[in-house]
Amino acid sequence: MQRLTRLGTGIGWRPEIADIVEAMPGIDWVEAVAENVCPGHLPDSLLRLRARGVTVVPHGVSLGLGGAERPDEHRLADLAARAEALGSPLVTEHIAFVRAGGERTASPLLEAGHLLPVPRTEDALDVLCENIRIAQDALPVPLAVENIAALFGWPGERMTEGQFLYELVERTGVRLLIDVANLYTNYVNRGEDPGRALDEMPVEAIAYVHVAGGFKRDGVWHDSHAHPVPRAVLDILADLASRVAPPGVLLERDENFPYDETELEREVAKIRETVAAATPAAPAAPVGRVTKPSAPARQGPVEDRVRERVALAQAALLSSLVAGTPAPEGFDRARLAVQSRALASKRADVVAGVAPELPGILGRHAYRTAFLAYAQERPMTGGYRRDALDFAEDMLLEQRVEEPFRRKQLTDWWLERSGPASLKGRPMARALRAARFALRRV
Repeated sequence: MQRLTRLGTGIGWRPEIADIVEAMPGIDWVEAVAENVCPGHLPDSLLRLRARGVTVVPHGVSLGLGGAERPDEHRLADLAARAEALGSPLVTEHIAFVRAGGERTASPLLEAGHLLPVPRTEDALDVLCENIRIAQDALPVPLAVENIAALFGWPGERMTEGQFLYELVERTGVRLLIDVANLYTNYVNRGEDPGRALDEMPVEAIAYVHVAGGFKRDGVWHDSHAHPVPRAVLDILADLASRVAPPGVLLERDENFPYDETELEREVAKIRETVAAATPAAPAAPVGRVTKPSAPARQGPVEDRVRERVALAQAALLSSLVAGTPAPEGFDRARLAVQSRALASKRADVVAGVAPELPGILGRHAYRTAFLAYAQERPMTGGYRRDALDFAEDMLLEQRVEEPFRRKQLTDWWLERSGPASLKGRPMARALRAARFALRRV
């Protein structure tokens, strides 16, 4: 296992708070969502931070390392390019799957639009380990993977979260990005003790730590990244820091940014103080299991039948969440319903972010109502930008926009963006019908 990079205290860089982050005192490093950064056109804010010696780490969200398929070569190349462009000491991703279906299951390929938990079983672990090794071989810097928050559990799981993470590190040598807010989420939603998870996982493999806020709704805790960090999450951070000095700690805030910019400064300061107060002056050996110092043994390739079993299970679950098919046997149907609503809401929010003209044209409330109704009938299959085009196309085809001036604005927007590249891969009859309808506008 390679030596850890000391990062210090940081904050998630987002375009909406770029100026605040640049002006914030005591920031040692920042993390940027990898998919939102173009290697050839880095944001000026990140360039200025780098020039000041602030480390920038790309944080990927779309690889789907826990999915049944091997990592996509193009996505891996893109992540590698971002790491090199930013001069990053490492890159991070998630222990999750984000899409399922396709040829292996003879079913449509569906996108979750969010991170979904993998089952803690031998099959899922075998697939995850091989996928991580493929990613490690393709990346120019070390990889760290993050535990995720879950609203539900898989039936028939054989390991706790700590045991699963221990086996993952043991087999691959991968670093861990431990999100203490996610540990708290899993405590509230699944009754999993954060202390036991820290006892069982290899805390000396931690590359850095995420801290974030959330809220409770529908009887479950939602890891929103849009609210202040609660005391309970800071307590878990203190527990972790009492076991091992974390190389880096970072505040995540993705939306609902405070008007008072000093609020984020106070949150970062509180995180720094929590770690300093809990970390022993002379750190002892980490509490819990310790990984072997030798390099992990290379495993043979995962058999196709193992990937097929994982693929079928994930496709059945995702289809129930986004396409309305029956819940697979053994799952908590009430929890899956909560997750389904959360995925649709997240999808509406992200589409509004990548295509802000849509809520501007339709009106914010009307957009959200229309999009949630659309999402119930149309699972996402091609990413958020394609989803925005498909939604607008559906609104025009089904004549769901009554006001002539809004219909004209939506038509103009759709026509401007539905060139050959946007139409590629769509059913031609539907695309031509939509184009003809649009041209018949007022």
